[in-house]
Amino acid sequence: MNLKFQQGRWLKEFSTFGIGGPVRLFAEIGSIEEMEEALRYARKEKIPFLVLGKGSNCLFSDRGFDGLALLNKIEFIRWKEWEVEVGSGYSFSLLGVQTARKGLSGLEFASGIPATVGGALFMNAGANGKETCETVQSVLFLTEEGEKKIFLRQDLEFSYRTSPFQRMRGAILSATFTLTPSTEARPSQLKIVDYRMKTQPYKDKSAGCVFRNPKPDLPAGALIDRCGLKGLQVGGAKVSEMHANFIVNAGKATSEDVLELIKKIQSRVAEQTGIHLEAEIRMLNDG
Repeated sequence: MNLKFQQGRWLKEFSTFGIGGPVRLFAEIGSIEEMEEALRYARKEKIPFLVLGKGSNCLFSDRGFDGLALLNKIEFIRWKEWEVEVGSGYSFSLLGVQTARKGLSGLEFASGIPATVGGALFMNAGANGKETCETVQSVLFLTEEGEKKIFLRQDLEFSYRTSPFQRMRGAILSATFTLTPSTEARPSQLKIVDYRMKTQPYKDKSAGCVFRNPKPDLPAGALIDRCGLKGLQVGGAKVSEMHANFIVNAGKATSEDVLELIKKIQSRVAEQTGIHLEAEIRMLNDG
């Protein structure tokens, strides 16, 4: 076995929230072969596994994870004309910048999204009216039984912040995207980054947007702001003053603080507007 397993690591080290308890075992995965080895080990030892990316869009439990946590660093990239094949651990934000610099359109919205390519596919991440599924051509997936499968775009059903991978057990290994040449790609990408920097709390510890937008023309952040909830705080968790759909770790927040604040926001918004906000971030409890 080539993989080196570590003990004494905490999920908060790999969380943009800075929240999360200890894991039983930890390993950094640098290749497809290492991911295959790790899942073989988990299967043999009959322990649960958790694939980590950039640690955004997740709320890890303070109790931690009683299993094998795998940090995905499968970061290769291969260019072929208008197509790009990329490892699932590659930075989605960097991919958005690099494709735009090459004059290729379709992933401009990715720049500024703190996710890996695998995480973006898993959540069907989106922004500025675009979604990850729109340009993906194929995905290489490893099942928990160790079988590698290639899924073509037409085989996969995506919807708002939802992908079929959320119902599968295993790991996304890589993906191929098909893009479109455009002289507007780079200016558009720069405009997106500039807008995000001005409107979102990038300097604070957060997991990104907490709630799904009830409708395309009804942003959750606007609803929360309308209900006067900016600055609402539970323990160390606080509704951002800059963007109401962000909860920030204002200092030693626990997962319980965040969960309680989410419930308070949902309750107040429902009382005042009759609309139930659905959480977008994934709650990962102890294994």
